[in-house]
Amino acid sequence: MAMPEQDTNAVRALRALESADSSVRLKAAMAVGTTPDPKFVDTLIERCAVEPEFFVRDMLTWALTRHPSSMTVPRLIDELRSERAQARSQALHTLSKVGDRRAWPAITRALLTDADDEVARSAWRAAVVLVPEGEESGLAGVLATQLGRGERAMRLSLSRALIELGEVIMPVLRAAMKDLDPGVRRHAIATERLLRDPDAGFEFAIEEAKRLVALGPTGQEGG
Repeated sequence: MAMPEQDTNAVRALRALESADSSVRLKAAMAVGTTPDPKFVDTLIERCAVEPEFFVRDMLTWALTRHPSSMTVPRLIDELRSERAQARSQALHTLSKVGDRRAWPAITRALLTDADDEVARSAWRAAVVLVPEGEESGLAGVLATQLGRGERAMRLSLSRALIELGEVIMPVLRAAMKDLDPGVRRHAIATERLLRDPDAGFEFAIEEAKRLVALGPTGQEGG
């Protein structure tokens, strides 16, 4: 018996997702997202864990957002327990795009402080999207433990995540401004400056923070 044309197209698309040619994989992900079908979900998530090209991964995420969250969210949550860092980071990224707050309990402290930078950054972004009203302070407290972590891009990601939470971050920033680690103090001061003046720019905020830390406690306004 001949396979229905729709099923034939689905099989072709699924095979194309594993092509050696990234442009073929990109087109396949776009096709799957354009005509979503439950049979695609597992393969899309599996590909997210191993896909080497960023732009293809982003299309895979888009394709997943085109499917019902009742189908994708449980599978994405399962991926958060994967030993593969890319599987965790891409699942977190996709959950942030889906925006279904039923995923919130799965955004654990372990993920927010993951040793892999990309996993941690993805967890920060997902957390500020999914955090329920009233739990922002608790999230801010966990995020503040990461102040001073990594290089510029990492620190900017954390500052942006914290700023998304609004004024609720001020108590943890004030505490961090007194930390023994000057890197933590600088990062906290820069984040506070960006919260107050979003147009200032991260580089300016960091340079000002360095100056204030160098001056010592007496040079820190309100510190």
